Amino acid sequence: MDLLAKLNEKIDNLLKNYENLQKENENLKLEIENLKEKLNEKDAKLLECEENIALKELELEEVVNKIEAILGK
Repeated sequence: MDLLAKLNEKIDNLLKNYENLQKENENLKLEIENLKEKLNEKDAKLLECEENIALKELELEEVVNKIEAILGK
């Protein structure tokens, strides 16, 4: 095999490698975007849960205050 053929073969291999890496990179970008969306959804659910817990704590505090008022009478 002459030098030019070897060079062409190496260039072809590099191009194939480059194309494969580009595809892999695009797939990873899509995966990152999907994970970001899932994370945002989970963050929203977590915030909702925290708000619900805070409301329940207020409700419990009101009930405890009523019970204390009743027992104090």
